[in-house]
Amino acid sequence: MTSANTPQQPINIAVLTVSDTRTVATDKSGTTLIERLQTAGHSLAQRAIVKDDVYQIRAAVSQWIADSDVHAVLVTGGTGFTARDTTPDALLPLFDQVIEGFGELFRSLSLADVGTSTIQSRTVAGVANRTVIFSMPGSTGACRMAWDGIIKEQLDSRHKPCNFVQMVTFNAATKHLA
Repeated sequence: MTSANTPQQPINIAVLTVSDTRTVATDKSGTTLIERLQTAGHSLAQRAIVKDDVYQIRAAVSQWIADSDVHAVLVTGGTGFTARDTTPDALLPLFDQVIEGFGELFRSLSLADVGTSTIQSRTVAGVANRTVIFSMPGSTGACRMAWDGIIKEQLDSRHKPCNFVQMVTFNAATKHLA
């Protein structure tokens, strides 16, 4: 439920595409996420594309979670079961807290689209240094479903009964919202 009378608090979101083959010109999934986050009133903090390599993924995400101006990170790609799919392996050690419900809800939503193949999605989410991180498969459809069905509301300060915005924008040093 979203309260329409209250203005939304925009946040800064970074988008990471994990792929051995995509470029900015061919990265439809990353572009889809950027279009959706901007349409929702948020700002694109940064965009990057890294190879399916656990250390390149960790390096990019670690840089963003250390940056107090980045409130959320959306990661697309590398969530399957091939030898090159290392996104969950890269992200899980970075998390201070795992958001178990994200993967559960994503797979529940994707059941209608891909049937039982949804069990092959190792999508994960978590919080690291008060930055919320969502990973999803690399398909454009999966990114649309994750954003539209889950992430959009959780990054909307007006969504009740709870969302992640106050947590990611709270400045611990001043004890005020950013």
